[in-house]
Amino acid sequence: MALLPPMDELRSRVTANLAGFRRQGALPLAEGLRHAAVTVCVLEDDGRGPYTIVIRRGAHGRNPGQWALPGGRLEEGEDAVTAALRELEEEASVRNVEVAGLLDDFVADSGFVITPVVAFGGRQRPRRDPYEVASVHRVPLERFLAPGVPRWRTDEEGRSLLQMPLGPSIVIHAPTGAILWQFAEVALKGRDLRVAGVAQPHWTRR
Repeated sequence: MALLPPMDELRSRVTANLAGFRRQGALPLAEGLRHAAVTVCVLEDDGRGPYTIVIRRGAHGRNPGQWALPGGRLEEGEDAVTAALRELEEEASVRNVEVAGLLDDFVADSGFVITPVVAFGGRQRPRRDPYEVASVHRVPLERFLAPGVPRWRTDEEGRSLLQMPLGPSIVIHAPTGAILWQFAEVALKGRDLRVAGVAQPHWTRR
């Protein structure tokens, strides 16, 4: 497994990788699509190294029980970055972050165009919103560099489905899995990867 550099170097590397990446946007929105934004937020832990957070959606609202990144729909007059950071604070109590850049917009089968924002939040302790979020989980960044991440499985229709196995009980599919795969390849590794064609399991379309 490749080793991550110290945090200052990691932040500089990720920011440079995203600055050199020609992201693909989906604006203006096609008819029937709605705009949402999420944050891939890198936090620090002296004992365990840098990590990002994923959440399990609560019983209320869209996609109950599914894995997700903190995020949600844009409010009137918001841009994607403002919305992503507002949702990060509301759902995980993480604030005052430094934006490193953006990944490609992902057009989800649910009718949302999702803009992923990558940010660094230093040493903060995430806390879930008890109404919207069932649980918050730390994913060490080293996990994204591990063998077998990502992996692929074939569904009953013969489609190849992406899986991001990010913990003993954390297996994330598209759209969130696709965003995290692109984060690993583009932001962490400095590679060029597009994920627009990654198929979603049917149960993620709710």
